[in-house]
Amino acid sequence: MKVAELFYSIQGEGKLMGVPSVFVRASGCNLRCVWCDTPYASWQPEGEERSVDWIVQQALNHPARHVVLTGGEPMIMPEIGELCSRLKSEGCHLTMETAATVYQPVQIDLASLSPKLSNSTPWETEEGRFAPSHEKKRLNVPVIQQFIDRSPDFQLKFVVARPADLEEIQSLLSQLTGWSAADVLLMPEGTDAQTLRTRALWISDLCKQTGYRFCARLHVELYGHMRGT
Repeated sequence: MKVAELFYSIQGEGKLMGVPSVFVRASGCNLRCVWCDTPYASWQPEGEERSVDWIVQQALNHPARHVVLTGGEPMIMPEIGELCSRLKSEGCHLTMETAATVYQPVQIDLASLSPKLSNSTPWETEEGRFAPSHEKKRLNVPVIQQFIDRSPDFQLKFVVARPADLEEIQSLLSQLTGWSAADVLLMPEGTDAQTLRTRALWISDLCKQTGYRFCARLHVELYGHMRGT
């Protein structure tokens, strides 16, 4: 599979925020989010083809046994099932970061589902040429439900850019079963500290109103917006 980067850092988002983790970033994505913070794994995929053996060995070189498979979109990689099986056989805890548009059975511990809201559609980027395809693919309710039903644990992590996003989130949640408010995370969109702080204020108010969880971006606060963090 094509790997954009593999690095050791602190999990900055979600239920496992703060846990030292190895990140394997697959390069390639079936979506084109306008605010994507890793365009080198989606809009302009970079990296090298790596074998499952190589990825597993590199991951095991680090002291952590929490491994995060992210992207890009790791679930579109043909080798992702084999990679998960190998890492689990080595005693790793696996988090799968996915937009939940594609499902295949994989051995994981936490499904980190990030369904894309309409704020992600790139209508104004590159004359909007990717917008129709992105808009068609960005939500797949049956696939999201499969992950919820078949994963040992899951989180629904939404990138929030405007207060109106809450209505869209609640509309999607009304189509899903098996979740509780503690599984829903609202995360401010942005890659600079000032934008994140500003949005955090009103997003935290939304969390207090709904019981959803506020999701910080700890890695951005610690290291800034840069690769390998």
